[in-house]
Formats: sequence, C-alpha cells, structure tokens
Amino acid sequence: MQFARWFLVLGAAGCGCSVALGAFAAHGLKARLEPDALAVFHTGVTYQFFHSLALCVLALWIDQLGRTAVVGTVWQIAGIAFLVGIVLFSGSLYGLALGAPRWLGPITPMGGFAFLVGWFAFALAAWTTVRS
Repeated sequence: MQFARWFLVLGAAGCGCSVALGAFAAHGLKARLEPDALAVFHTGVTYQFFHSLALCVLALWIDQLGRTAVVGTVWQIAGIAFLVGIVLFSGSLYGLALGAPRWLGPITPMGGFAFLVGWFAFALAAWTTVRS
C-alpha cells in the first residue's frame, strides 16, 4: 500500500500546485504573456489538475481494495503513467508558454501518451481486480 500513500500525497500536492499555477497565470502572467501562450499555460494547469485528482482517486481506490482484494501492478502502472504524463505534458507546456526552446514541443505528445497509458491501465486494473 506504499504506492497508494505516495500517489495520494503526490496527487494532492499536484492539485494544490495547479491551483497556485492557475492563480499565478491569471494574476502574474496575464499582462506578460501573449493570449496564445497564456492559453497553453492554462492547458497545462488543467491537465495537471485533473490527472493529479485522478491520482488521488487511484490512491484511495488502491487503499480500499488493498483491504479486500488482490491489487496488482497494473494499478501502479496507472499511477506512474499519470505522474509521467503530468511532468512531460504539463511541464513541457509550462516551459513552452514561458519561452523555452522549441525542442521541448515534441515532449508534449509523449506526456499525452503517458496519460493514455494511465487511463487504459486504470480501466484494465478496475476490470481485472479480484476481490478476495
């Protein structure tokens, strides 16, 4: 259940950071960034928030199932994929919005792919979890 604890802590921290980043964008970056760059930053915040929230749900589900079911590695893969997606997808969007080099652009779809892996792993784990 150690993964559940880490996923919950990181998910909650990610939600909090996304709220802070959203406020920073709305108040600190609004006057400094072009509207397109601000929209890119906002997309990063949105995806970070929802996938951090998904990590919290995943963690609570793993913890609940851990008491009554055999919890497999697919759950862990889902959580790790969400974390990787947040870092690659949202992180690259933040960088691009703030003027990072354009080579960061191809990293964004890798983060999107990690999100997809996470959601499919989540679905597979939910479908195949065996209650004891």
